[in-house]
Amino acid sequence: MRRRFNTTGFCNPQRDYMVRLDDRLEKITEDYVAYGSYFVINKGRQYGKTTTLRALAKYLMTDYIVFSLDFQKIGTEDFVDAPTFVRAFAKIVIQKAQIMDVNSMEELMKPLSELVKSSEDVSQKELFIRLSRICAKAQKPIVLMIDEVDSASNNQVFIDFLAQLRAYYLDRDEMPTFHSVILAGVYDIKNLKLKLRSDSEHQYNSPWNIAADFDMDMSFSTSQIAGMLEEYEADYHTGMSVQEMAEEIYQYTSGYPVLVSSICKYIDEKLLGRDNFEKLDKAWTEAGIEEAVRHILTDRMPLFESMIRHLDDYPEMKQMFQSMLFQGVEYTYNQDVKEISLAAMFGYVVSYAGKVRVSNRIFETRLYNYFLSEAELPCSGSSREIASMARRDRNYFFHDGMLDMDTVMRRFVRTFTDLYGEEDIRFVEEYGRKFFLLYLIPIINGTGNYYIEAQTRNERRTDVIVDYLGEQFIIELKIWRGNEYNERGERQLADYLEYYRKDRGYLLSFNFNQKKEIGVKELQIGDKTIVEAVV
Repeated sequence: MRRRFNTTGFCNPQRDYMVRLDDRLEKITEDYVAYGSYFVINKGRQYGKTTTLRALAKYLMTDYIVFSLDFQKIGTEDFVDAPTFVRAFAKIVIQKAQIMDVNSMEELMKPLSELVKSSEDVSQKELFIRLSRICAKAQKPIVLMIDEVDSASNNQVFIDFLAQLRAYYLDRDEMPTFHSVILAGVYDIKNLKLKLRSDSEHQYNSPWNIAADFDMDMSFSTSQIAGMLEEYEADYHTGMSVQEMAEEIYQYTSGYPVLVSSICKYIDEKLLGRDNFEKLDKAWTEAGIEEAVRHILTDRMPLFESMIRHLDDYPEMKQMFQSMLFQGVEYTYNQDVKEISLAAMFGYVVSYAGKVRVSNRIFETRLYNYFLSEAELPCSGSSREIASMARRDRNYFFHDGMLDMDTVMRRFVRTFTDLYGEEDIRFVEEYGRKFFLLYLIPIINGTGNYYIEAQTRNERRTDVIVDYLGEQFIIELKIWRGNEYNERGERQLADYLEYYRKDRGYLLSFNFNQKKEIGVKELQIGDKTIVEAVV
């Protein structure tokens, strides 16, 4: 069977190309399971939680009995009351036990079998008495894993279940219980303020404050991506530079598992045979990655659908992203702040030098595209107008099929000045860079990509990188803060061009000086040519 890159469900090494998890499994075992920790693996959607749990269950079987459950197999109706949940939970544990190659498992499961057969309603308290009996008789310590706990996290029955786990954990020296419990989902149950009692005094006590902090990085490193590509290369002999491809994929994804697999899957299954990618050696290139990213950015992946839904559900988080992306606002990474905590929990942001940063280049560009598309809606007035003018003039920006960035800058200056030349300073500060992107995207859309260099973005400076048919353009957008600051920006751009091995770059200044000279000119800084546009 031909192995593939998997973007749906859990990965199987016999069926799918995947990164090796040996180091991760060993660390989880040694740092958490061996110590008897109860913890939550909460990561964003399609972050490899289920794949990790399944691999971990197999990894632990030598030394532990593992009950690996999926709460998606317990329906909503099973949480209607405690007796119904107890039976459903007992049944799924028995089913798992039946497929285990463990001696006397049927005998060990008798307490639960009796419970299922009972005609009486059984409480969670009784369930845990019987689970404790099983843990006492088992020849090995028992580890409980529960995947997809999000579906039950706001259900009172599930909250009571967590409370029972907590009670037995605290009394584990006297009452046998699970050696380790691992819950997996998007939401961090430990930090959810869940209602345990009806009285207001106790309504925000957490039933899961016993959990150890699980701070393991589950993203893929460059070396892990390279290891996966080496397996592919051994099968297909594409001639790719594995290390360079791994580094380029990482630049776009920061190792977010499903995004890594999506790029590889598109190249492997969709790109081969298309224009300029007739053979594998053409597809597995930097140009192939760029084409895959362009496709992903327009694809209706469940991951992106969740992101948009979260933006609608949490307007404070949405506003934070808009301020970060378009106004260069910097937020200190503090998870006590609701919108930061939510964004981190969903996997959309990380901490970088103590500041909030969008997790990866693809997420950031998708957010830019979404907000800019909103700005193009009919109700958005002048935002829509500047995008329409770019579409109208699109034919002016290309010569022999290649993008003429000099012309883009000149016509943007003219268009922006005509539309917004009389606006006040506050307007330009808030919307200037946004309007440039609104102007740029219709020009490159469908063929080129762009992204924002996060390391240089702040309230005064934004660097836009445009890739168009293999040609790269470096554009610095900045707010005018005087001649000295401007000259420093020119030198910074020259250094930046050296880093990218480019001889020509672009500087767009939003100048509030009444005596400013609107227009475009060329500057020479060393061996670098800078096209400077002033509006």
